[in-house]
Amino acid sequence: MIFVTLIIVIYTISLLLIFMYALAQLNLLFNYLSSKKKIDTSEEFDFSNPEEIPFVTIQLPVYNEMYVMDRLLDNIALIDYPKDKLEIQVLDDSTDETVKTTFDHIEKLKQTGLDIKQITRVDRTGFKAGALKEGLKIAKGEFIAIFDSDFLPQADWLKRTIPYFKDEKIGVVQTRWGHINRNYSILTKIQAFALDAHFTLEQVGRNSKGHFINFNGTAGVWRKSCIIDAGNWEGDTLTEDLDLSYRAQLKNWKFKYLEDVETPAELPIIISAARSQQFRWNKGGAENFKKMLWRVLKSHNISAKTKIHGILHLLNSTMFLNVLIVAVLSIPMLYIKNEYAHLKPYFYVMSFFVISTIIFFICYWIMYKNIYGSGIKNFIKYIGMFFTFFSIAMGFSLHNSIAVLEGHFGKKSEFIRTPKFNISTLKESWKGNKYIKKGISIHVIFEGLLMLYFAFGMYSAFIVGNQGGDFGLFPFHLMLFIGFGYVFLNSITSKA
Repeated sequence: MIFVTLIIVIYTISLLLIFMYALAQLNLLFNYLSSKKKIDTSEEFDFSNPEEIPFVTIQLPVYNEMYVMDRLLDNIALIDYPKDKLEIQVLDDSTDETVKTTFDHIEKLKQTGLDIKQITRVDRTGFKAGALKEGLKIAKGEFIAIFDSDFLPQADWLKRTIPYFKDEKIGVVQTRWGHINRNYSILTKIQAFALDAHFTLEQVGRNSKGHFINFNGTAGVWRKSCIIDAGNWEGDTLTEDLDLSYRAQLKNWKFKYLEDVETPAELPIIISAARSQQFRWNKGGAENFKKMLWRVLKSHNISAKTKIHGILHLLNSTMFLNVLIVAVLSIPMLYIKNEYAHLKPYFYVMSFFVISTIIFFICYWIMYKNIYGSGIKNFIKYIGMFFTFFSIAMGFSLHNSIAVLEGHFGKKSEFIRTPKFNISTLKESWKGNKYIKKGISIHVIFEGLLMLYFAFGMYSAFIVGNQGGDFGLFPFHLMLFIGFGYVFLNSITSKA
């Protein structure tokens, strides 16, 4: 009975944490909807007056980007901004032949009058954070715009973001990510679905009420003095962007989020690339929770509500661990429910996962409707996308939980870049990409075993109890079976 009690307690705690996160998302939805009724009255620089146009440095941190480097440089060269007030730093940590090809491309761009330079380092200390910090030492700009190698800002991007820095309290302006290959595959569709929720519901919901948001590592602009005041870039976590964001906001810098400025980018098209990106984001999130928790709690500058949202924000990635715990324990719980009749009322009370799912369903529908429109056809498409997304997200829960645990327990690892492809249709082949990680992780084997485990969970629905089975958890186990099956099968077949 002690073992049964332990299972019930752990299961209940995980369910309650997921429920709390869902309630926070619901609060962000209300914030998001109320923000739509407000008119933005922010101060802005008058760009018709040359005296008000500030000097800007664009930083492009890159590392072995053979397939997208030319596209990146050609796109950045199209930025519409006075050339005498713009410099471009290519922070090139590459170790392959792209160092030379990038240099040659930059030399051609210099002939057009562009102030652009390639900055290389002897070693990659601090990885991306180290490169940004190195470039900052010699940056001429009062404002620092940052773009990863797969981002393609529009020509008027600086003219739509820099004006908001007239308010001297603003330290960051962040824009919404777009997705140039959203419809490439199921994998890119569900990644876009998740990111769209973050860049609408979460970023607007937090920013509109003055809660902490994060610079997303790219497609945003920093005030140089804000970076310095907050302690500069640090490479002790895998998400240096989240780290610096919290340090800046704890020092009372304001962040401005622009939902209406979209910056297109490329999504990972194969699962190994998505896995490496997810691992870095989730481990970095856990590392920052560990690093920032007490700083947030002890701060006298922020409200209790902002602290709660901040803590839950830092715990985002840890939700995968709670989902995995609930999933794995749900099968023993199915048997416990049907073995111990006196516990049945408890199971009716503990329907938090269903309520949480309904909350997520409503929140994500608002996001989806804003992008694709309402109507019955779009709602039916949304239902299919929501359950596809939920299933595959749960299929990633083991992989992401391992990342989270490594972050919480302080296991250090290198900054693993996400390989880029510059591919937008299924007709194009990615298999020759030299940056794809070869081999299969041992984690994939366990994902295959979990697929079989949840198949057993579906079978169990037919045999438990003496009333002809119990199908309450069958849809949940079916989604888990599909999710882990998708991740497992794609991981063993998507190899170059």
